[in-house]
Amino acid sequence: MPESKKKEIADAADFIVGGFAFTKKGENIQIVNLNKKEPHVLVINPAGKMLESSMDPIEQAIAFDIWEKDSEFLEEMHA
Repeated sequence: MPESKKKEIADAADFIVGGFAFTKKGENIQIVNLNKKEPHVLVINPAGKMLESSMDPIEQAIAFDIWEKDSEFLEEMHA
């Protein structure tokens, strides 16, 4: 992924942890792994259920772990 695209995603993100950019998109949350050459994206609903993904299972596990620990920050930002 070009640096300009990474910057665009990072600038739009609500928060970034460990190279994963979390952005609220409507009711859902889009998680993008900024550490990959190609976009790896996971979309979850507010309850944390996966709706779609182009991440491998290890990336998904990392993203879900971060989400479980830090989701209150996104909720506070949009409260």
